Amino acid sequence: MRGASRASFAALTEQLAADNITSATVATRLGNELFAVVGLLDTEHGLRRALSDPGKPAAEKAAVTSALLHGKVSGRTEALVVAAAESRWATSGDMVDAIEQLAVEAMVIAGEAEDGLDDLEDGLFRFGRVVSGQPELRAALASTWLPGERKEQMLTALLRGKVTAVTLRLIIQMVTHPRGRGLTQALDMCASLAARRRQQLIAVVRTAVELSAAQRRRLADALAASYGHPVHLNVVIDPSVVGGMSVQIGDELIDGTAATRLAAVRRKLAS
Repeated sequence: MRGASRASFAALTEQLAADNITSATVATRLGNELFAVVGLLDTEHGLRRALSDPGKPAAEKAAVTSALLHGKVSGRTEALVVAAAESRWATSGDMVDAIEQLAVEAMVIAGEAEDGLDDLEDGLFRFGRVVSGQPELRAALASTWLPGERKEQMLTALLRGKVTAVTLRLIIQMVTHPRGRGLTQALDMCASLAARRRQQLIAVVRTAVELSAAQRRRLADALAASYGHPVHLNVVIDPSVVGGMSVQIGDELIDGTAATRLAAVRRKLAS
């Protein structure tokens, strides 16, 4: 998001924070209702354009939104969506993206209320790895011919008891309503919001062998000292690494693997 959209989203995020939600039940309801609003606006294109039209008075858009939602959702949900309609957006898609991110944020708050943020981040990451390693599952989840209800049943059977309820809800939402994104991108968005909730960075660590608890702790501490924020490690065991490890945080790659050094030597020999 840029310009007006970024400022509007920041204001909505502050409004959500000001509610100071501490109940997992309340946060989950808010997240589910906001996801339902996203589904409505993605389907009703005329309504989405009307509510995000910068040429219409904010009060008029607020009145339409309240008439649409009052009594059907909680007061918190109505207030957030009304505020979104009153705000200025660069595009109508930015408004819907903002509401979706608020829904994810609400689910993250639910996970935090249950002391499950680590489990949430780990569950999203592990599921992403499972899908990456199983082409048939990936194809089924990405298919347009398989109904969303069938995908939800498949995911529930696969993941129930293995991830938290909040993690499962987010995975189901991202799979059944991809909104033009790949699954990895959608899961990364959820994980990033969870990390931001506690101002924590996510590092993807690739290594040939499993790291001990002490090694993980030392690496996390070293990265935290370097970046000035707590760092959550997602460790990928990758035999192709050969030796050493690579660490990726956002767009930055710290690569000390033997495989990379060997590849560099081969390039020099071939030149």
